[in-house]
Amino acid sequence: MEQDLIINLGQATLKTTALIASPLLIGALVTGLIISVFQAVTQINEATLTFIPKMAIIAIIIILAGPWMLDVMTVYTTNLFENISEMVRH
Repeated sequence: MEQDLIINLGQATLKTTALIASPLLIGALVTGLIISVFQAVTQINEATLTFIPKMAIIAIIIILAGPWMLDVMTVYTTNLFENISEMVRH
């Protein structure tokens, strides 16, 4: 395998990982920000207050975006397995 091929595989893997993880991370980030502003306004300093809303938002995002995330992973894996014979020959 040449270095270019390995670098391209690594880049494609990182891109796919970021694409799949971004809805979950953005949802958790926005939820945490909203809860933090609420805590600052009401002066409630409870560290566990953000746990349940974040878990609920992540569950909702997985339900809504799960099929899309699975499709992205399936397309990437299928392309990888279909082209593995060409990759090994180089």
